[in-house]
Amino acid sequence: MLDIEQIKDHLPHRPPFLLVDRVIECDDESRIVGIKNVTVNEPFFVGHFPKFYVMPGVLIVEALAQVGCILGHRILKPEGDPIVLFMGIDEVKFRKPVVPGDTLRLEMVKVKQRKELFRFQGHAFVGDTLVTQGMFQAMMKDPDKM
Repeated sequence: MLDIEQIKDHLPHRPPFLLVDRVIECDDESRIVGIKNVTVNEPFFVGHFPKFYVMPGVLIVEALAQVGCILGHRILKPEGDPIVLFMGIDEVKFRKPVVPGDTLRLEMVKVKQRKELFRFQGHAFVGDTLVTQGMFQAMMKDPDKM
């Protein structure tokens, strides 16, 4: 549904910190599904861990957050270049390691919205296996007005 160039229209992130490769579903109201292909060429694998590559959990959370940012933009359709800032992350659980060759399916669902404030529920899967989950609070803000 969204390729990498379209994703870059919604996010300020750029490689190597752009952690969403494409969006495969989005209803522009409450739900989005993104994909992150995890390859051995990821820069974080150099040090995490040299003998057993594991994608850092914080980067899985960041990938979910980036998918949530895209959904926030699609819901609000803002003018200019506002960014989505995460205000809180709760109840995060890591269920299984993510390793090179895995494809992360990143699902975010809007649980609540009040103007530009959001609460999302996120789940990351490899195949049908849940690897990470959590609740995210975020707000859209114009960086020129901060």
